[in-house]
Amino acid sequence: MIITIGHTKGGVGKSTLGVNIGVARKLAGRDVWVVDADRQRTAQKALTLRNCDESLPPIPCDWYADAATLMSQVRMQASRYDDVIIECGGGDTAALRTAMALCDVMIVPFPPRSVDVWAFDELVPLINDVRAVGKDLKVYAVLNQADPGVNAADNIAAIKQVQEDYPEVELLTQRLVRRKAFSNAAGSGLSVYEVEPHDAKAVAELNALISAVFR
Repeated sequence: MIITIGHTKGGVGKSTLGVNIGVARKLAGRDVWVVDADRQRTAQKALTLRNCDESLPPIPCDWYADAATLMSQVRMQASRYDDVIIECGGGDTAALRTAMALCDVMIVPFPPRSVDVWAFDELVPLINDVRAVGKDLKVYAVLNQADPGVNAADNIAAIKQVQEDYPEVELLTQRLVRRKAFSNAAGSGLSVYEVEPHDAKAVAELNALISAVFR
């Protein structure tokens, strides 16, 4: 399966989520390839740190921020892997559009803040463009960096707005709360399964999200 983690908005946690999902799938026995299509190379830098540690299962990661190179390399190499995770930078870029055209499923993380929800106004036309040429693109919106507490007002407001205003995306009920474990793990090329101190809540949230996406 090819998964794109992307959004037109920066700072929504795409790299953190991409590294955590990629590592989690590797630990589950999948043959995983992470493709960093972000000019900042955050995912590639994190996984380079991981791959320098011989005690950890290595995960191949390549950087293709150029759309033409991204297209050609993924088309040539994707069949070698069980899962391909493409992580894109923010903005309406050629690389993001290419990744959307290549993938089976797109994950769109969004924090529960008005400016982040409003960014769907820019993303939805891209989704419609890809679907207009016959691409059956499944798009999952995931509340990321959520406030703690099931009744947190900003979480509820963001969820309601996405559900009502953006029918082009499927809002998953699974969410990731704003926890240091996610960012601390990804910064070292790890998943929350591997980082200490162990955060059982972060692990449960990641498990639930992966089960929903790879159902």
